[in-house]
Amino acid sequence: MLTTLPTVAPLQLGSLRVGPPVVLAPMAGVTNAAFRRLCAEQGAGLYVCEMITSRGVVERDEKTLNMLVFADVEDVRSVQLYGVDPFYVGEAVKVLAGEYGVAHVDLNFGCPVPKVTRKGGGAALPYKRGLLEAILRAAVGAAEPYGIPVTMKTRKGIDDDHLTYLDAGRIAEDAGCAAIALHGRTAVQHYSGEADWTSIARLKEHVSIPVLGNGDIWEAADAVRMLEATGADGVVVGRGCLGRPWLFRDLAAALTGAPVPSLPTLGEVAAMMRRHAELLADLMGEDRGLRDMRKHMAWYLKGFVAGSEVRASLGMVSSLADLDALLGELDPAQPYPVAELGQPRGRQGSPRKVALPAGWLDETDGVTGDLADAELDISGG
Repeated sequence: MLTTLPTVAPLQLGSLRVGPPVVLAPMAGVTNAAFRRLCAEQGAGLYVCEMITSRGVVERDEKTLNMLVFADVEDVRSVQLYGVDPFYVGEAVKVLAGEYGVAHVDLNFGCPVPKVTRKGGGAALPYKRGLLEAILRAAVGAAEPYGIPVTMKTRKGIDDDHLTYLDAGRIAEDAGCAAIALHGRTAVQHYSGEADWTSIARLKEHVSIPVLGNGDIWEAADAVRMLEATGADGVVVGRGCLGRPWLFRDLAAALTGAPVPSLPTLGEVAAMMRRHAELLADLMGEDRGLRDMRKHMAWYLKGFVAGSEVRASLGMVSSLADLDALLGELDPAQPYPVAELGQPRGRQGSPRKVALPAGWLDETDGVTGDLADAELDISGG
């Protein structure tokens, strides 16, 4: 049986109150307005838009601005911003707050993908302590007149020989950030292996601002264990909710001391799939929305018994009518596959060398570096 904590205190981010203290991590191609609404219908929390670039916002890039779509139930508009230039980051925050009603900005310093790190962005950037501080101060300064909190997300470091998270925490606190989230992996690890929750506990001891833990929260019980083990002020959930938006229902129950609902049957999962597809169709139009839905099918059906023909057809579905017919072939009474509980979901991969700009590790300031190309074509990345 899942253990629960006594009601966990809400997360206080400036004037923004998040209770229970659960945050949906931005995931490229996943956390659009439809998916965020689906998760929000399951439980309270903070649901963050896909990552966008600061230059894309400032230069009015169409792809970037088209991602700034919010569901009508999103009382708190939250955006994760990527940037390497203090000027562009500050100006982007002004646009987001002043023109789009964004009430929370999270800065991404944790992305490990090569197209980002090889230009000095994402998880590579905190190695440049001076540049990190300049960016954070620009963002906090730009957000202050609007009264919105700025947070940052990072990893432990580039690799075990180049850890940056404790310095990043100190810099974030000094710059006026409302909180820092730590994914307990290095950039080298990507999403492989196990997250190091002890690093989250060390960061919590190191700073006085709220710390959010991220990594290997597959079930509500994992969130309970993480909070108990690390003393963190909240959790950030990413891959664990792929094909399982009801995880936010379970998290809300576990962190408020309420009974955790029973696992869904295949019929209930099918109803969730239908709701997801409907929301995507409303957001993008039926053809595009159903195409976008295809990648979610395997996640929803992971571990369930379903015919190979049905699975293949769901992976090519193009209309709500076709989806209804295919879902009707599933056994609604089939119980949830308990063997899948606690198992990793989504991308995992293996450790790999981090792509960095030439000479990146030679010095740790970085303020005078030229990163003009580091924000090109990576919104949603």
